[in-house]
Amino acid sequence: MVNFHYECDLAIIGAGPAGLRAAVAAAESGASVILLDRDLSLGGQLIKQTHMFFGSQKQHASVRGIDIAGILLDEIEKHDKIKVLPGATALGMYEDGMLTAEHKGKYIKIKARAFIVATGASEKFLTFPNNDLPGIYGAGAVQTLMNVYGVTPGDNVVMVGAGNIGLIVSYQLVQAGVNVRAVIDAAQTIGGYLVHASKIRRMGVPIYTGHTVKQAHGTDKLEKVTLIELDKNWKQIEGTEKDIEADVLCISVGLSPLGELLWQMGCEMKYIPELSGHVPVRNVEHQTSVKNVFVCGDVAGVEEASSAMVGGSLAGLCAAKYLGFDRPDFEEQKADCLSQFNDLRSGPVGERILSGIHKIECGGVQ
Repeated sequence: MVNFHYECDLAIIGAGPAGLRAAVAAAESGASVILLDRDLSLGGQLIKQTHMFFGSQKQHASVRGIDIAGILLDEIEKHDKIKVLPGATALGMYEDGMLTAEHKGKYIKIKARAFIVATGASEKFLTFPNNDLPGIYGAGAVQTLMNVYGVTPGDNVVMVGAGNIGLIVSYQLVQAGVNVRAVIDAAQTIGGYLVHASKIRRMGVPIYTGHTVKQAHGTDKLEKVTLIELDKNWKQIEGTEKDIEADVLCISVGLSPLGELLWQMGCEMKYIPELSGHVPVRNVEHQTSVKNVFVCGDVAGVEEASSAMVGGSLAGLCAAKYLGFDRPDFEEQKADCLSQFNDLRSGPVGERILSGIHKIECGGVQ
C-alpha cells in the first residue's frame, strides 16, 4: 500500500556533499527538487570528518568537514523549491519515472522527470583468517563512533591503509587517547598526503609499507594481529611475520561505488579500476546512457569530497538544463565547474582519475 505520492521535476538520491550541491544548483535554475537520504542526519561523510579540507575557497578549504555540512544545509534551507526527505531509503527506480522508497516505516512513490543518483560508495574489506572477529572495523565506522557518537572503538589499534583516510583517522584516534600501534599498507609507498603521515609519525606511530594482515587472532574478540611483509609482486614473504597485540583492527583500503540503482535502470556500466569499481558511462555533463539519469559524487567514481561537491553542482546544473530550465549563465557556471575539476585533479592522483574518466566519457552519451 502506498502511503504518500510526491511529484517533482528532479529527484536526487543521496544527501552527501554531491547531492546537497546538486539540489542547490538545480533549484537555482528553477527546478523543483526532492532530495532523499537514508540517514536522518544529512551531509553524508562530512558529518564525521573533523579535519580541515584542502582545495580552494570554492570547496571550503581550511574548513572542517562537519562545518561544511552545516554550510551546505544552510544553502538547502534557503530554497523553497527543495523538499528534503531524511530517513528515506530508495528501493527502486523505474522507466516510467517512478522512484519508490521507504520513509519512516511507510512506502512512498516519487514521480520525477529526471533523477540524480548520488548514493556514494561503500567500504572495501580484506580477506584473511578470522576477519569477522568483533573489533575489526572499517575506517568509516570508527569515524562514526568517535566523531558522531563520541565513543572510542578500543584501546590498541592497528590501522590497515596509509591513504588519506587511514592517516587522518589514525591521527584522530591518537588525539582521542587511543594507542595506535601501527599503520600498515600493502603498497611500497605511502598513498596519502605526506603532511598527514608526518603528523602521526611525530606522535610515535610507525608506518609499515609493503605489509599486510596475515591473520587475526582471538576467541570472542580481537586480541592480536599477525602482519607479514610483501615483496614487490605483492607476494607474502614467509618468515617476516610480526605479531601486534590489539583489540581493534581498522581497515581503510578504499571504497566501491554504490551503483545498484543505476544497474536497475539499465545504465551502461563499466569496470574502471582507476575509479574504484563499476561506474556509469556518462558524458561531460554527468548524464548517463539513460537520458534522464545523471550522476555525481563517489557513485560516479571515488574521489575526494571536494570533487564530489563540484560534481554535484555540475550535475544539478545540467539536469536542470535537460529539463528545460536553462539559466542565462549556464555556460559560465558549467565552465567554472570544469575549471575547478581541472584544479582538483592535478598531480599524480589526478592523472589516475583523469585516465579513468577518459575511459567512460569516450564511449559515453552523445
